Amino acid sequence: MASERRAKALMVQGTTSHAGKSVLVTALCRIFSREGYAVAPFKSQNMSLNSYVTIEGGEIGRAQAVQAEAAMAIAHVDMNPILLKPEGESRSQVVVLGKPTTALEPRAYYQERHKLWPVVTQALDRLRSEYDIVVIEGAGSPAEINLRDHEIVNMRVARYADAPVIVAGDIDRGGVFASLFGTVELLRPEERALVKAFVINKMRGDHSLLDPGIAELHARTGIPIAGVLPYFTDIHIPEEDSLGLDAPASSDATAAIDVAVIRLPHLANFDDFDPIRRELGTRLRYIASVSELGSPDLIVLPGSKTTIADLQWLRAQGLAQAIAARRAKGTPVIGICGGFQMLGKRLFDPQGVESQMREAQGLGLLLHTTVFEAAKTTHQVKAAIVERRGMLSLCGEGPIAGYEIHMGKSEGDVGPAPFMFTSRSGKAVSARDGQMDNDGLTVGTYMHGLFHNANLRRGLLQWLAARKGVTLPAHTGDLDQDKEYDRLADFVERHLDMSLIRRIAGLERVRA
Repeated sequence: MASERRAKALMVQGTTSHAGKSVLVTALCRIFSREGYAVAPFKSQNMSLNSYVTIEGGEIGRAQAVQAEAAMAIAHVDMNPILLKPEGESRSQVVVLGKPTTALEPRAYYQERHKLWPVVTQALDRLRSEYDIVVIEGAGSPAEINLRDHEIVNMRVARYADAPVIVAGDIDRGGVFASLFGTVELLRPEERALVKAFVINKMRGDHSLLDPGIAELHARTGIPIAGVLPYFTDIHIPEEDSLGLDAPASSDATAAIDVAVIRLPHLANFDDFDPIRRELGTRLRYIASVSELGSPDLIVLPGSKTTIADLQWLRAQGLAQAIAARRAKGTPVIGICGGFQMLGKRLFDPQGVESQMREAQGLGLLLHTTVFEAAKTTHQVKAAIVERRGMLSLCGEGPIAGYEIHMGKSEGDVGPAPFMFTSRSGKAVSARDGQMDNDGLTVGTYMHGLFHNANLRRGLLQWLAARKGVTLPAHTGDLDQDKEYDRLADFVERHLDMSLIRRIAGLERVRA
């Protein structure tokens, strides 16, 4: 019976943020799943503006949804019971088991975190009753000794689950041996005893140059190195956090189509644009100043967790005026979620849900008015394209899919809606989404994941190319994300000692 099952647990921690924990957990989820185990990812507390909506309408970190997909499991709020969504420098919205509860400043959250520990343990217990193995991800570093007594995401979780720990270090940042050694030295003895292996991540060049350091690290700590993972750019796994946006533009300046995404200070769900980045003949740029804007073929205003604050930033940077000027000259503009809200006439926040400002003037490129409300809308959605003109005129037939995550409704004297929701959280609906101007050159929508729909994305790019009088390279087919998970798993299996990792995890044999 499921209630009698007690899953194995294996935890991946890191010496720093962005050390490769999420990708390593993703790989292990796919490896163990391919071996016939029922696998679930788990991260007790995630801080990210890149989130995902489960089929039940709960909000979790996007990384845990990716890991669940790699594990061939259905994403669930138990896989990320606490999600922190920053609302500026001083506070974060606290999402518990998929639902927003409050917004707290860091000191207040530290004081309240002990109340959330039962939420963490109960979610983990439920997963362990339903799966064979739970692959747990830590956050930041377990060696933040100033936070040790308050943390609920690293060694406290490992101790609760009696989970062996693999510590990953990022050699690309330098100082990897000091980071690995310093991490275990700062742990308490009972915590250090749980660390069973190191992984060196993001190695460029000749791995043998590390051999003397690996030997000395092992001699000093008694902890083996499970392997060295080379730096890679040819396996496509969605990034967990906005550090991934620091990568170069997706193509060179000779690309046929140039797409500029405004890099808002609190940009949310940036993986909306990964499919455009991968399109041949298309250059995707994240820009944060007027000098970077140039003359793109398409401007995208992305989602934001703090719409009014980011709108004020747009004005302070001169980007609001520059976007309006580009649109007046015929450059198409798309706004997604918070970006859609910014495109309207006015925004009201009477309850202070997102901002201390109660009212703000929008960019005025669309006609709607947005009112923020305490209740958050979170749905997986299916939709139809109902306005096939302007930038949507060449979009292919068939439904599109995505998800909603927003606090606020946009209504008023609006123009035609480009999309019609046909399903929300699995229930049939018939609801307008977004707005399109009379020229068909300004489109707003609440739908994240818009560009993941090949029929819409390819039609939009073909329209941009025809309008510009250029030709895009022949389409080579969409990315098969499932194959990318397999490629990642194969890559990790080639470079890590999986026999050691299986022994550490208590998986003595590979299932048939």
